[in-house]
Amino acid sequence: MRFLHVADLHLDSPLRGLDRYEGAPVDDVRGATRRAFENLISTALRERVDLVVIGGDLYDGDWPDHNTGLFFVKGMMQLAEEGIRVAIVRGNHDAASKLTKSLRLPRNVHLLADTKPETVVLDEIGVAVHGQSFITSAVLNDLASAYPSSIPDCFNIGLLHTSLNGRPGHDNYAPTTLDVLRGKGYDYWALGHVHAAEIVAREPWVVYPGNTQGRHIRESGPKGCALVTVENGVVQHQAIALDVMRWETLSFDIAALSDLDGLLDAATVEIRRRLVQSDGRMLALRVRIAGSGALHRMLAAQPETIEQQLRSAAIEASNAQVWIEKVELTTRPQVDLDRIAERDDPLGLLVRELRVLTTDDIARSAVAEEAYRDLLQKLPLELREGSNALRLDVPDVLAELLGEVEGELIAHLSGEGAAP
Repeated sequence: MRFLHVADLHLDSPLRGLDRYEGAPVDDVRGATRRAFENLISTALRERVDLVVIGGDLYDGDWPDHNTGLFFVKGMMQLAEEGIRVAIVRGNHDAASKLTKSLRLPRNVHLLADTKPETVVLDEIGVAVHGQSFITSAVLNDLASAYPSSIPDCFNIGLLHTSLNGRPGHDNYAPTTLDVLRGKGYDYWALGHVHAAEIVAREPWVVYPGNTQGRHIRESGPKGCALVTVENGVVQHQAIALDVMRWETLSFDIAALSDLDGLLDAATVEIRRRLVQSDGRMLALRVRIAGSGALHRMLAAQPETIEQQLRSAAIEASNAQVWIEKVELTTRPQVDLDRIAERDDPLGLLVRELRVLTTDDIARSAVAEEAYRDLLQKLPLELREGSNALRLDVPDVLAELLGEVEGELIAHLSGEGAAP
């Protein structure tokens, strides 16, 4: 028996952070989530699977029209023609409360109930699928705890949209624990909601397949589904890529780059290497340029020019298959701080004092206490409260900030960091 485990398709969700510019493959990335779905259907047919289970978030909220739903139904009909069954739970983005439109699903598709857990037994392949859909967009109780026990002589699959015990970047919906999941006696837990692929456990299998198409730079790397083969009770898991555009980050340190041509040559080599690794997919790249070196002055003086040069190099190196999503510049001037620290002048004294503050927790706390108190009175509310609060009273935070500004400050005061 073989099945595909997929989740978080987010059909017709736009890709974010892709600015339009001359030569960028704008038309090619429209409908990327649809094309990933088409790859899913093709994979199911090619691999001759018996079943497809979908762990929620088929859609990205309510449809602007019926075309999104019709596109999904068309894909399900292709599976029906080959006798492939489908079981679905809704997640927070496509909960019953979020969708005002609906379409009749083909007979091969079973949408599991949202009022209580439901079990679908597929006798022809010896599988029992247990699950419950989201009835609202914010389910905060442990749905899995009410799932029924396993059915004897069946391969039992638990279908659940959940954050488990919490995952960074994801709301804590339908929280549960591995102990609860193991207590059901199922053979495989097909999870959704978390967009990064993860094999949480193997006894039993507890798996996030990730989403099918990355939509922004925080959803980087290969995206797709899991192909699961069960033979004589033994489970084999294989990740299958479905994405049509892949998000990645390129990082360069200017310490080893003498000039702009060196940066562009290094970027060209890396772009071509990433293209080979992507198996012909388009790439959306964020370029991060850091470090200290002679190139800093040009980068600081002409950031827009550098960005356009990198985009031009990407187009040439990839035949317009690479999109530079953003260029981040965090370079520093090339300053010999050790040499300056030896000087008997105000700059030398400043470097030595900064280094004392960086290494001496007591001295740093004493300076920070007074400065922080005065600064708090001038900061806007969003920088004084909540997760974005500036916490200079935390020793490690202040030490990190001092390390970041030391070179920039000394370069500015000495005139060595000035733009040409």
